[in-house]
Amino acid sequence: MLSLALKNIFRHRLRSILTMAGVAAGMFLFTAVETMQYSLARVTRAGADDTTLVVYRENRFCPATSRLPEYYLPTIEKIEGVREVIPIQIAVNNCGASLDVITFRGVPAENLRRYNPGLNMVAGSFENWTRRSDAALVGQTFAQRRGLRTGDNFEAVGINVHVAGIIQSEESQDNNVAYVHLPFLQQASNVGLGTVTQFNVKVDSADLLDPVARKIDATFQADSQPTATRPEKAFFAETAKQMIELIGFTRWLGLGAVAAVLGLVANAVLLIVRGRVKETAILQALGFSRFRIASLVASEGLLLGLLGGALGVVSAFLFLHWQSYTLGNEGLTLAITPSPAVLLKGLLVAFVLGLAASLYPAWRASRQPLVESLNTA
Repeated sequence: MLSLALKNIFRHRLRSILTMAGVAAGMFLFTAVETMQYSLARVTRAGADDTTLVVYRENRFCPATSRLPEYYLPTIEKIEGVREVIPIQIAVNNCGASLDVITFRGVPAENLRRYNPGLNMVAGSFENWTRRSDAALVGQTFAQRRGLRTGDNFEAVGINVHVAGIIQSEESQDNNVAYVHLPFLQQASNVGLGTVTQFNVKVDSADLLDPVARKIDATFQADSQPTATRPEKAFFAETAKQMIELIGFTRWLGLGAVAAVLGLVANAVLLIVRGRVKETAILQALGFSRFRIASLVASEGLLLGLLGGALGVVSAFLFLHWQSYTLGNEGLTLAITPSPAVLLKGLLVAFVLGLAASLYPAWRASRQPLVESLNTA
């Protein structure tokens, strides 16, 4: 049945190729949108520590405008329930939601491994990073996107750094940033020594997140630089709002792509049915049941959807893998990374759409009376 359906498809080669190309384009767009949504869900659900607070400047929503004095650190450390405080300076090329965002994170050398114990060195070494004040540990995706290797120098956001190592982490955010020394970034970004973007505060247990956050903000409430403290997960979710809105809009593009694929396949199969009225009549005369005729037509639609869909889904998967796009907002970076789950979902959607689009044409072909078909032919 499938071999006959395949032969029938390529009897009208140009029409079939154009249909599959349209299906491929629609499924390419669908897969790209699904990948963005999957990447965002992953970073907002699993990209934060349940016992970490982020202390930010009140009413500031961008690293460029959040400035806190570093001397807040010992005061925060004395608050009951606080285990560790890490000062962090962040510099980004764009605070709004944008592609190809570049993020520098300045962290004290002695705190880096504790700040992120999940970092793995792919090339270079941590020792190389500690020896140079302008050294950077560059995330693997960041390095791939910009073609960087250990020993290279590069400039971004007005900051010149030397690549001392390339790092990899299970957290997608860390694969898209460059870690540098805190004093270096303070001076290079012109905020000056003694000023940081935020403090990451580790508490003893998740139950202490809200009480400690309230104590921190109450401590600096009357200061000229008051704070706004939130659990890291809440901070990520708040920061990701613009990205969620942007990706929420793309969901409509994905639905439009699905509708276009459905229409293309349905139209193609209807044309096949109309062009083969005589053949259908002959098959009926040879004893083909209505079910077999319907199955043949449905198989052709299924193959058109599946072949075109597979081409589009796999092309999107490979394209996004090679291009390593990053979406960023307010210092939060989102790697648009394809996953096998999205690949399988795309193939399943292509299969279902091909089948669904073929049901009406298949029913119509099977219900055509034999005498009427022969007279029409």
